[in-house]
Amino acid sequence: MLILKTGFLLFVLLFLLPLGVSAALYLAEGSGAGWRTADRSSAGLLPPAAREGGAVVRIFAAQTVRWRGIFAVHCWIVFKPEGATAYTRYDYTAWGEPIRMNGFEPDGRWFGRLPEVVFAADGLAAEALVPKIQSAIAGYAWRNRGDYSPWPGPNSNTFVAAVVDAVPEIRLSLPPTAIGKDYPYDGRWLRPTPSGTGLKLTLGGYAGLTVGWVEGVEINLLGLVAGLDVRRPAIKLPGLGRLGLAGPDGPSTPPPSRAAQPT
Repeated sequence: MLILKTGFLLFVLLFLLPLGVSAALYLAEGSGAGWRTADRSSAGLLPPAAREGGAVVRIFAAQTVRWRGIFAVHCWIVFKPEGATAYTRYDYTAWGEPIRMNGFEPDGRWFGRLPEVVFAADGLAAEALVPKIQSAIAGYAWRNRGDYSPWPGPNSNTFVAAVVDAVPEIRLSLPPTAIGKDYPYDGRWLRPTPSGTGLKLTLGGYAGLTVGWVEGVEINLLGLVAGLDVRRPAIKLPGLGRLGLAGPDGPSTPPPSRAAQPT
């Protein structure tokens, strides 16, 4: 009985309470403009591609659309080889062909929501990553119309997680609010973590456990993630995300960007 009470208390503290707080914050902020008219302009997080001669790799995350924004973010990948005069952006979406190239501004607001950089690499480090990222995208299996599933996956975050998995040099743990990142896109329920520093067990994306130096400790329950980050001390909570030391992962700090501010 004590074990059951303790388990229920932890469930309330680690899952239900954070979701309640996140829902209250969402209601206080308002849902913003409708998705048809929402701002999708550049957030000013990237320098002009023509001015940035070196290679660039970024992974962005932004609060997703409508009520799903209470607990989920949408992730996408942007890169530019050395010498290229334009960025290439890849998303995985629910409409049209799931893998969408350059459907939005590289660092655009996600239907009004300001994105954050969760991974950054520049110069030689980025140049080494670009062909591996391109190969991982080309080899992604869930690429046909109808493959997208918002929960438990494969969705936008499953796609980015698969690319990160295929390029272990990225050494990134996606945000705990990246619902779908733990979906077994290749059918493997037990695998090394994307960083190669631990193990991940996932039960079809509905539940799971991750333990790794880069990923920390994560408990997945119905796609919601709670856990601890030891490497950069923080707690991970459903809806609220990562609370602790901030800053993007990656081998380099992003270069100064245009001084654009959200509108």
